[in-house]
Amino acid sequence: MNNRILPALALAVALVACNPSSGPAPAAGGGPPPAEVGVVTAMPRAVPLTTELPGRLEASRVAQVRARAAGILLKREFREGSDVKAGQLLFRIDPAPYAATLASAQATLQRAQANLTQAAAQAERFKPLADANAISQQEFINAVAARQQAEADVAAAKAAVQTAQINLGYASVTAPIGGRIGRALVTEGALVGQGEATHVATIQQIDPMYLNVTQSTTELLRLRRALDSGRLAAAGGPGAARVRVVLDDGSVYPLPGTLLFSDLTVDPSTGQITLRATVPNPKGLLLPGMYVRARLEQAVAEDAITLPQQAVSRGPTGDSVMVVGTDGQVAPRKVTVGAAQGGEWVILDGLKAGEQVMVDGFQKLRGNAPVKPVPWAAPASAPGAASAAASGPAPGAAAASAAMPASAPPAAAAAASR
Repeated sequence: MNNRILPALALAVALVACNPSSGPAPAAGGGPPPAEVGVVTAMPRAVPLTTELPGRLEASRVAQVRARAAGILLKREFREGSDVKAGQLLFRIDPAPYAATLASAQATLQRAQANLTQAAAQAERFKPLADANAISQQEFINAVAARQQAEADVAAAKAAVQTAQINLGYASVTAPIGGRIGRALVTEGALVGQGEATHVATIQQIDPMYLNVTQSTTELLRLRRALDSGRLAAAGGPGAARVRVVLDDGSVYPLPGTLLFSDLTVDPSTGQITLRATVPNPKGLLLPGMYVRARLEQAVAEDAITLPQQAVSRGPTGDSVMVVGTDGQVAPRKVTVGAAQGGEWVILDGLKAGEQVMVDGFQKLRGNAPVKPVPWAAPASAPGAASAAASGPAPGAAAASAAMPASAPPAAAAAASR
């Protein structure tokens, strides 16, 4: 038995001696190389600070079309859901009673004008007679009074004619504003305007649209203090802010809006204030009543730095990052963090241009040992297992396979693996 084992051991020793890579590699410089860590370089730039708030769309102008003339509705003159212009005819109410009233008022006016002509002529005829004492002064005064009364009757008759014309005009219901009209609330043959003006339709002006959003007063006050102190600049000029509308499906509406004003009253139940923006809507994609998300660009941070969120350590004592020096030493640094923008933190203070900030490799830090900074790239969306498989076999398996030549017998391979 011993005669069989000794040749096998000798063969294994010879194979190991022929392959020097199986032995431990000497460490360069007497120690392990510096650990590689992913870093990004701080690059100051102007960063718009965006706040996403819930909002609701509202028509910029809303008009209730009402029938002010009492009568039977004869015809609808528009298509429901269409765009109408101001002054366009919408409904026709039976005009016959109002036309008759107008004719009667006009006849009364003519009679009053005839009486005025007679009274004026008599007053003119009595004037020289009264000067010559051919008639009494009382008769002249009565003639002048009759003329003045006839003038008043003419004025009253003219007012009656004007009123009759207005009422006849109410028989034709027109659009008070331009916009999109909804469904008709009455049909032909309905009695409208009896007792009070009947609501027959609604017109809404949807270009532009109003966007009402609510913002916390705490956040608004913090923003105003930053603007007053000069740390932030107002976006779009003083008192203005750009607004982007995010629809329910997550898509961003292509046309930007503009912030109009902030309400003067705070809701006592929620502690929030209402902001109103105007959004152009030429194609009618936005509809009144839609709930959307509004991205408000209210300020711009000048010379700010953006970092991946994993690079910032946030805690009760403050926010900090790990900065890699030119000598490879890693040191913590306190920073001032603003809002989150697109998966990154906006750093307002604490970093300088050109400094390298650690993003990855924190688990490789060993005390005060220096590190080797390498540019960090955002990880791909592929699963970790797939990326590990693509990177090749494990280092231990690769070393074992490299140590064994292809012609090694099974016994020697088993001994090496053990």
